[in-house]
Amino acid sequence: MIFPEDKNLARALEFAIETDKMKSIFRRSSIFDGTRRENDAEHSYHISLMALAFEKYAPEGVDLLRVLKMLIVHDVVEIYAGDTFAYDKNANTTKKERESAAADKIFSMIEHGGELRALWEEFDRMETVDALYAVSLDRLEPFLANCLNKGDTWFAGGVGKEAILRRMEPIKRGIPALWPTILALIEENVENGYVTAGETEK
Repeated sequence: MIFPEDKNLARALEFAIETDKMKSIFRRSSIFDGTRRENDAEHSYHISLMALAFEKYAPEGVDLLRVLKMLIVHDVVEIYAGDTFAYDKNANTTKKERESAAADKIFSMIEHGGELRALWEEFDRMETVDALYAVSLDRLEPFLANCLNKGDTWFAGGVGKEAILRRMEPIKRGIPALWPTILALIEENVENGYVTAGETEK
């Protein structure tokens, strides 16, 4: 393949080709109709669209463009690190190390990779309103997939109510208007037998 003579333009093209691999990284959660698992590219697109849908309910001061950038790059490291199931304690013990090494590789490919990595790190820290809103959307999407598919990964993984509540906690501040609905949906899944009432996280 022919690359441009401009070094940084060539790097951008290489990055574009490499990040196509996100389409082949399949997540634990399903698409909403339950017919198959979603991939990272689909997930990133969907939560970016959700950022537009819920913008009115975001915390005061949110910069939507920064949020969208975060959402687009937040899982790009999974090209090398793979998807880690949120409720798998064992896999999560090595997640930070694996993803940091992946970030070193992927963000070094592009001229402004430092900026993108800073957004990726900000997302993980959840210390700014932009990150809080972004993380809330990232956690909402698979939550909805579980609610629409009889508990799906919760049921298969024996995930308990308390673990789900902890996982969804950022929404209390990131999309506060939605929190009562989150609580009601968790209770509905407990009542239906898709989620255990106790603490059964791996």
